[in-house]
Parts: sequence; structure tokens; C-alpha cells
Amino acid sequence: MLRTALRNVLAHKARLLMTVLAVMLGVAFVSGTFVFTDTLGQAFRKQSAKNYDDVAVAITTYAVQSDDGGDDTGVDRPTLDKIRAVDGVASAVGRVSGFAGVADQDGKLIGNGWTNTGANFAPGKDGKDSQYRFTDGSGPVEDGQIALDKDSADTGKYKVGDRVRVATNGPVKEYTLSGVFTTDDGAVSAGGSLVLFNTPVAQKLYLSPGHFKDVNVVAEDGASDEKLLAAIKPLLPEGADARTGQAVADEQAREIEQGMSNFNSMLLAFAAIALFVGVFLIANTFTMLVAQRTKEVALMRAVGASRRQITRSVLAEAALVGLVAATVGFALGVGLAVALRSGMSAFGLKVPGGPLVITATPVVSSLAVGVLITMLAAWLPGRRAAKIPPVAAMGSMHAVPTVKSLVVRNSVGAAVTALGAVLILLGASQGSDGRMVIGGGAFLALIGVIVLIPLLSRPLIAVLRAPMAGLFGVSGKLAGQNAVRNPRRTGATASALAIGLTLVTGLSVLGATVGQAIDKSTTDNLKADYVVMMAAQGMALDESVVPALQKASGVQAVSADQSTNLKAGGDDWQSVAGVTPGDIEQLLNVRAVSGSLGSLADGKLAVEQKTAEQNGWKPGQTIDVQFNDDEKGTLTVGAVYADNDFLPGLMLSTAVVKPHETMSPYIPQVYVKMDGGPTKANERALVDALGDNPAIRVMDQQDVRDEQGGMINMMLNIMYGLLAMALLIAVLGVVNTLAMSVFERQQEIGMLRAIGLDRGRVKRMVRLEAVVISVFGAVIGIGLGAFLGWAIGQTIKDSVPNYALVIPWDRVGLFLVLAALVGMLAAMWPARSAARLNMLSAIKAE
Repeated sequence: MLRTALRNVLAHKARLLMTVLAVMLGVAFVSGTFVFTDTLGQAFRKQSAKNYDDVAVAITTYAVQSDDGGDDTGVDRPTLDKIRAVDGVASAVGRVSGFAGVADQDGKLIGNGWTNTGANFAPGKDGKDSQYRFTDGSGPVEDGQIALDKDSADTGKYKVGDRVRVATNGPVKEYTLSGVFTTDDGAVSAGGSLVLFNTPVAQKLYLSPGHFKDVNVVAEDGASDEKLLAAIKPLLPEGADARTGQAVADEQAREIEQGMSNFNSMLLAFAAIALFVGVFLIANTFTMLVAQRTKEVALMRAVGASRRQITRSVLAEAALVGLVAATVGFALGVGLAVALRSGMSAFGLKVPGGPLVITATPVVSSLAVGVLITMLAAWLPGRRAAKIPPVAAMGSMHAVPTVKSLVVRNSVGAAVTALGAVLILLGASQGSDGRMVIGGGAFLALIGVIVLIPLLSRPLIAVLRAPMAGLFGVSGKLAGQNAVRNPRRTGATASALAIGLTLVTGLSVLGATVGQAIDKSTTDNLKADYVVMMAAQGMALDESVVPALQKASGVQAVSADQSTNLKAGGDDWQSVAGVTPGDIEQLLNVRAVSGSLGSLADGKLAVEQKTAEQNGWKPGQTIDVQFNDDEKGTLTVGAVYADNDFLPGLMLSTAVVKPHETMSPYIPQVYVKMDGGPTKANERALVDALGDNPAIRVMDQQDVRDEQGGMINMMLNIMYGLLAMALLIAVLGVVNTLAMSVFERQQEIGMLRAIGLDRGRVKRMVRLEAVVISVFGAVIGIGLGAFLGWAIGQTIKDSVPNYALVIPWDRVGLFLVLAALVGMLAAMWPARSAARLNMLSAIKAE
């Protein structure tokens, strides 16, 4: 039987090619994921460990910039001197860091914004800082000097001696470039930039003079890290965290491991989808191969082969195919990992150097997945073949499923689909707590629909048969009949496409719905012509930005959206927006429900309607409050305003908020209204007023909408890219089905040619059959995907303002067109083969 299995594999190499490709692609995704994440993880772990190779004790504080130089500003110079004096300490280096954006020659920001970093150059007695290796020039030792990482210097086309414009969260300043260096700093590896300042300058920019945020301690030879840690801890200010360098490196390694594990799981989930789709292709292939060998199987049964031997023969054949596919897939996966690593630079990400890591996990996983998936998919066809009685098999090339088996299949499919639908509806009714229930229901519904697809194929494809016959004549009529001739095969082929399009459509519905909600939120709530914010999202603007904008030509109204906290009428801190009275009404669509927003100018409190109702507050009511500096007082409610997505629950004048800030105010954005609205000239006036700062973005309303929508579209495109593997395997399934169908119908095609059906119409018949199957699968997938998109949307609608379900009909139409195009492309080879059949040879074929 083993020899028989090997003979069958060698005899049907071409027919098994699609199966090999499907398994190979899925295995490549699996092995590539493991090799890529293992390589990336080891590279980052080595980089992290290298940063702490010589560090005995690492001290970290949660220091913040403070104007009064209080105790919350990290480790001061006297404390650092005490640490250096501890017995066994060879050196102790203080570090400070924060945001620093570098402009290129055209004034554009170098780097991605969120990892653009500034730090201090801390030379030792030899004048060098061990953390940086200079390739040109030297470190900054004067206040007007900086050093740049090599990648940023190359991008900006800077050389030593050039003047470089650098922005922190304040005005842009020019510095002289004193040196260019290389580093293992994570900010640079993540695609950002690193600027080194003289230590006093860095302290003034990011903390306060004479203070450090972090300290790295190097031990003398023979000194114990643990003993140094015990001696240093009592010297540190309250809130400082001190650990051995090894402990910090180990923690970072664990964090990297966790991050790689999450990334690994996400990629493997898409690999699992691709392999799941591949199961249908493999099962289809072996079903057709076994059906074509029915007489052969019957003869083997007649000469003494048992049912188990027949099944094992098919499984052995599948194992051989799976082994070949897994081996090739593993090699392809290694190449994919290398390509992904190289391609990360296209996204501005720099991967630390290191060897390609190939462990036993991807090797074993590739072989196991490839062989087991193929054998699992081939088991049912093999079992069916073994159950056919020898006499019946000898008399019929194709066994027809019994009525009982079809009834059982359809009953099970209907029950599973109904259970899945009920779970989806139940999960949708539970809000955010129902997502897991929806996930389980979606899986059951998908399985149920796949089981029912052969039953659904006849009525759905019948809808297309009439127009096809009208448009394409005999070719269209025959194509419609051929598509439902073998419902199980059609169903298995369409299922592969349905799975991919279910996921794609569900993502598209969610993306379109959330995108429209965000767009509507901007349109309904924002009246300002421009929103000014830092290029690095989440970073605060300097308070000097507001007066600078107010002086710009053509400005009608300006208000900061200063974010702070306040205890009002209870023990919980609540978010407060510090705004400019009088201007805020021109910048945001703020409507007073009761009271007057003009009362903000009198120091009164404005309360969002929902917050007011929850607390029972009304205009004129006095509320006990506690400010950020712990000072207590009272505020009078001056207005209750309708909910606005751009504002929190409370609003105060910045004049009231400012005296109680304990540090620099947190201003994430500033709103501006201009004479003449958003124009190039007005935008230029604002940019000039801000000193042409590369770290600050000036966005009009369309930019704000594009920013939010762009993030959603980027995520959707990534998902589409990952799902493309599953769709590619589905296309291979269509090719495989048509090729097998043409082979089985050689006599029929020969007869059609003999009675006058020319080659062109034969090609058209096969192509139309492919289009029908593809569009049928697409319709099933789009319908189920839209249903799942609606259900998941119900779980997030409470957290998405202006949520309303959107079906992206343009994308749905595009999916249908692409499905038809997929069918046309998949049919090219089978249609050509059918048209080139010799009529006489085809008629004589068995």
C-alpha cells in the first residue's frame, strides 16, 4: 500500500501541485513568523543587555520638570556625589532626556516624532561618554553645541560645524554640530533621532539645573552589585527606584519576550486562517483524485485490501505531499523572515544587527503543520473511498452521496449556523462584555455556513443562470449548469473565498463605521480653522505657543485646550479643560444648555450636561473643589453645556487653572480661527509665528479628519495584507477545481466541440464557471462579514461618539468585482487546456 501511495503521488504530480502550493504558503507563514520574531527578539535582547553590560546599579526616578526645583525633580548633584563616594563605585553617570526634534535642510522634521529624543552628553575623565561612539567630531561641551546620531545627520545632510535647528517643546533654537555618533539607543533603532546637549543645557530643557532623572553606577573590579545597591538605596530621594543592572536587563528581556510573543501570536493567527482555507483546497483535491481512482480502489478491495489499508494509503499519499510542501515551505519561510527584516527599514525602523536565529521550534512546527494539516484534510476523502463497496465502485466512476448523508449534513449545518447566529446576537446585546461570545458564535456560524454551502449553491447560482444564458448564450447556460453539477466541490471551493471575504468585509464595515464616526465628530464639534499640536502625539506644547499665535496676522480667536485635573464635589479627580473665555465658543461647537458660557470670564465653572446630571449640579450652585496643588476652594457653576467630543466634563478659564499648576501646563493642542478661513497664506502666518518649528504641526479640519482616518486605513491595509495569503490560497483552490473539472469532463468537452462549440466558447464556458463559483463565495463571505461587523460594532458603540453602522457599498462592490476577476484569472489555464483538447482523443477518454 505504501508503494501504491508513492506511485499515486508520482503519477499525479501536476494535480497535486496546487495542494503543495497551498500547504507551502501556509507553512512559510508559520516558519517565517517564528524565525522573524526569534531573530528580532534576540537582536533586541542583546542590544538591551549591551546597554547594561557595565552597569552595576541603575537608578530611575519619575522626575518631572519643575520651576521651583522641588524634591520631585530627580537626583540632585549632592546626591550624585554621595553615590560616587560609596565604597566600590568606580563611576556614576547622571542622565536626563526628553523630546528633541531636528529639522532637515528644508525645515522638515527628521524621524517619526514619537521617538525623537534629546539627552545629555556625560563625558568621563577621558572626555568620552561610553554610551556613544563618535565617527566624526566630538561631544558637545559648550552650551551652543549639539551632537547628532549618524542616521539623522545623514538624513539631514549635516556635517560637523553646520548650524542645526532643534525644537524641544519650546521655541526653535540653532546649535552648532560638534560631532556625529553611533549608538544602540532604542529611540534611534525605532526610527527616531537622538540629539546630545551639554549636560547643563539638557537639565534646563528637561528637568531643572543640577538635577538628573536617571543614574547609572559602574562598580570597581570585585565589588558586589547587590552590596552597592544596598549602600546606595538609603541615599536616594523618595520615589526613586534602584535595581542592579542585571535585574533591569532581565526585565527588559522579559518585556521584549512578551512583545515578541504578542506579535508572534497575531501573525500565527493569520497563518492559521491561511491553513484553514488550505484545508478546503486539499480536501477538494483528494476527493477528486480518489473519485477518479474509484475503479482502482474497487479492484484493490476485490483482491483483498481492507478499508483501513485504503484509508492508510490515501493518508500516506497525503503525508508525502505534506512533507514535500512543509520542507519547501520552511525554506521559503526563512527567506520571508530575511526579507521582512530587511524591509523594516522601509518603515523607518532600524533592527539591531545579529545573526538569523533558527531554532527547533520553526523546524518542528513546519513539518508538523504541513504533514498533519494535509493528512487531516485527506482523511475524510480516504474514509469515503474505503467505504465504497467493490462491486458498486466497479460499476460507477463517481459515487453519488446518499439522501441520508445529505440530510444529515444539511441538518447539522443548519443547527450549527443557528447556534452561531444566536451567540452572535447574544454577544452583540451584551455590549463590550460580549466580544468573546461573538468570537465563539462567529466560528460556529462560519463552520455551519461552510457545511451548508453545497445546499445554498443551487438556489443562489440559479439566480445567475438566466442572465448568463441571456448574455453569453450556450456558454453561459453550460457554465451555470456545471457550477452546480457537483455541489460539494463547488461548496468547498467557494468556502475558501468565503472565509477570506468574511474577515475582509467585517474589517471594512468596522473601519468605515468608526471612520465616519470620527469624521462626524470633527465636523459637528470643531469650528476652528486650525488645530496646532506637537508632531509627537501626546506631547505638550509650550505655553509660549498661545501668545505667539495670538500675535499672528489674521487671527480672530485662539484658545489652548489645557488639560488638568480637579476634585469637584467628591473624592474623585475629574478632567478639566483650561480655555480662553469668549474665544472657545468661536473655536468649538459649545452650546449652553443653561446658564451662560460668558461666566467663564468671571472665573465660574462650566459643566458638561452628562456630568451635571450625574452630580445634580445647576447654574448658580457652589461646589467645593481641590486643585492640582492641593489647595481647596469653591467654584460656582456658571453654565451647563451640551456634550462635545473635544471637551471633558468640566471647563474653566486658564486664568483660574494656571496659579494651581505645580509644573509646566499640559497643553496637547491649541485651536485657532482665522480671517478668511483655512488658506495657504493663513497657514504660513501661523507657521511663521511659531518660528517655523519642525516639531509643531498646524492642521486644518481636513488634516484632522485625515489623521484619524489615516490611522484606521493603515490598520485595515495591514490586515488586508496579512489576509492576502488566505485569499491567494483560495484562488489556487479555484484553479485546482477547474483543472480537475476539465479533466473529468474530457468526453463531454470533446462532444461539445464535435457538435459545433468552438474553442472560444469552450474557454468562455470554463471562465464563466469560475466567475460563478467565485462570486457565489464572495456573496456568502460579504453577507456573513457584514453581519459580524455589525455585531462587533455593537460592542464598541458606547465608546465611539456618533456611532452609526456604515456598510461601505463601494468596497463591497469592489470585492464582488475582484471576486469575478479572480475567477477569470484562475480560469485562464484550465480554460486554455479545455479549448486545446483534441476532439477525437477526448471522446475516447474514460
